[in-house]
This record gives sequence, structure tokens and C-alpha cells, in this order.
Amino acid sequence: MIGRREMLAWMGAATLSGCMTMRGAEVMEEILAYGIIGQMKVAAGKRDELIAILAAGTRDMPGNISYTISKDQSDENAIWITEYWESKEAHAASLQLVSVQAAIGKGRPMIEGFGHRFEVTPVAGL
Repeated sequence: MIGRREMLAWMGAATLSGCMTMRGAEVMEEILAYGIIGQMKVAAGKRDELIAILAAGTRDMPGNISYTISKDQSDENAIWITEYWESKEAHAASLQLVSVQAAIGKGRPMIEGFGHRFEVTPVAGL
């Protein structure tokens, strides 16, 4: 399977050369087989602390293409996490990583619940 760096280089070259075609989108679908977009509700005043914990605990996850944490603009006690993975199995395996387990354990007291959660199949862009 193509790695993250190779995929990013390919996407950059395709975009710069203007040759990002439908075939490019088909290749993208094969590479980015699984995505999750989810909202997390955070205890009042704890959002930045939780973001720091999650950011530190989710680095260098095998099979991860992108892991983005965003502040909800309409709710100061919510964040959105957008994840793109090579496969659903890679995502499941990430939940067993020591760093991810530590982040979950440290952040759990700050999490009040979950909002919307969507499983997606990325097909273009990054």
C-alpha cells in the first residue's frame, strides 16, 4: 500500500500539473478507505486542555492519513475530530496504541459526551 508521504507527493504533483482527474479521485478512494467526523462535548473550561491531551496522544499512528482537532465555533464546550485512515482496521488498531490509551485515560474526565458522529469514505482532496 502507498504510504502517506508518497500519497501527499502524488496529490501535490497532480494538483500542480493540473492533471487531477476522475481517475485521481478513484485512486484517492482506494488510498483513503475510511474516515470519521465526530463531535465531542467537553466540560466547561476544559476544551484547550483536552485538545492538548488528544493532540499529544494521537501522533504517529500507523495507517493514519490525517487527524484534525477543531474548535466548534458555535459551542465553546465542543470540539470536532476529523480522521482519515488507510482502512477501518487501521483505525481500530490505533485504539490499542499505548499513547492513544493514555490520552483516552487522561482526557476521559473532561469529556461530557458525544454529539454527531459520521463514518465517511473520503474520495477527493485531503
